[in-house]
Amino acid sequence: MTAVDPRAELARTPTAQGTGWRFLVGQYVALTKPRIIELLLITTVPVMILAARGIPSGWLVLATLVGGTLSAGAANTLNCVIDRDIDALMNRTASRPLVTGTISTRAAVTFGIVLAVVATLVLGLAVNWLSAWLALGAFAFYVGVYSVVLKRRTPQNIVWGGAAGCMPVLIGWSAVTDSVGWPAWILFLVIFFWTPPHYWPLSMKFKDDYAAASVPMLPVVARFVVVSRQILVYSWAMVLVSLALVPVAPMGWVYAVGALVSGGFFLAEAHRLHHHAVLGSPQSVLRPMRLFHYSITYLTVLFVAVAVDPLLYLPIPGLAR
Repeated sequence: MTAVDPRAELARTPTAQGTGWRFLVGQYVALTKPRIIELLLITTVPVMILAARGIPSGWLVLATLVGGTLSAGAANTLNCVIDRDIDALMNRTASRPLVTGTISTRAAVTFGIVLAVVATLVLGLAVNWLSAWLALGAFAFYVGVYSVVLKRRTPQNIVWGGAAGCMPVLIGWSAVTDSVGWPAWILFLVIFFWTPPHYWPLSMKFKDDYAAASVPMLPVVARFVVVSRQILVYSWAMVLVSLALVPVAPMGWVYAVGALVSGGFFLAEAHRLHHHAVLGSPQSVLRPMRLFHYSITYLTVLFVAVAVDPLLYLPIPGLAR
């Protein structure tokens, strides 16, 4: 008789972990993975400021953020539906609503589809249809390509699947200009190269979880020294591409300094990780989560610089130029 993992059983057994409408709302919010959405929004507003070379309309920013949040939430919700079986096998995700049974699969699918429809309408009607189609394309790519095709089949899943997470910069630019310019594509590539060094350290930390769920993340199928070498490659590409924005946008000294300093710290941390991987250091010394946490700081600093830099060159009312 085959043993049954009790965590997998949770995916089929509803549990009462709370009551009331506030609890239920919290569970639906959890499906959207709000912490991931925060990272997406960090990149959207600065790009809108860069595209406008100033402060865009408040209503335009609000509509873009609302539409982008709903679209990302829809994609994350359907990702939870697709991944509910493997989420039940990983300690990190075992408390998600579809695993514990506090929300049914049917309700989650309906919720995700409704969010996607509303997001498309908000962006199309309140922003422009180019932004709406870009968001819909990101939604379809994340759900259909990453979640269904890539995640369980290739260790390059997060590399190509991460392209969906790069779309907010294109959406932010198109919201202001109704087009997609070269500065937006450069920032798209920055996030594309940023995603593996951001996510692979997390995968190194939770390697056993992914192995238990048979998800072929790179740290599961390759030695840590191979992973850290790949992290170095993507980190260097990320920093070099970020500097390409200086002549293309063009950007001033605030962005240039911000990109150089934050990128330098990122590379130092990536090289530290690789050094300890080469030595075969234990997790307690390797500490991959240091790079994971710093990667969030890096992205925040870089995009704050993207936002601040063009504002320094705005004319001051009442002063002759």
